[in-house]
Amino acid sequence: MSKMCSLVTLLASVACIVSVVVAIPGTATFYNSYVPSACYGNTPEGTMIAAAGDQLWDGGKICGKVLKVTCTGPTNPFPHPCNEGKTVTVKIVDQCPNCGGTIDLSREAFSAIANPVAGVIKIDYAM
Repeated sequence: MSKMCSLVTLLASVACIVSVVVAIPGTATFYNSYVPSACYGNTPEGTMIAAAGDQLWDGGKICGKVLKVTCTGPTNPFPHPCNEGKTVTVKIVDQCPNCGGTIDLSREAFSAIANPVAGVIKIDYAM
């Protein structure tokens, strides 16, 4: 029985290690007009949404994916744009070609993690 408990404990430990989410660094901007979108046309998808920049778009394969986004700092002289400790969950509904950022958040999502006056922020995101 002791060997069985050890095996179960080992497997549980490995599962915990493997399930650790890796945060990916990037930048975020924000936008205000949500419909139409490249993924859902004229169907509104709410306000906690985002558009994928060119590096994430991949022909639209990211449509509908959910990302957790955290502000990590400024990209410009605006001091302390982040709402410390805040993370926002967004659904990718659109493409942001040539937007200059990794993710273009809805204004509401951006405001949840940072001061919109900053305009562009450094982020970590995870799928």
